[in-house]
Amino acid sequence: MKKTYPVKVGHDYRHFKGKIYKVLYVCRDANTNQNMVVYRAQSGDYQVWVRPLEEFCEFIERNGYRGPRFMEVKHG
Repeated sequence: MKKTYPVKVGHDYRHFKGKIYKVLYVCRDANTNQNMVVYRAQSGDYQVWVRPLEEFCEFIERNGYRGPRFMEVKHG
């Protein structure tokens, strides 16, 4: 199991590609018992997405980027 960090419901997170998403829920899949994150785009079509918590928190390497998939946006 990969290490995860606390994901805060109601907080905004920036995806490594640049878009901002608000975490709506941290929940558990009824079939797999896997922890999941439900989040909504803060622009465009405001689509709602779901992703495993481990994946939401993972560090990635893509196209010269190395870092977290999502990083909390600090306001103020």
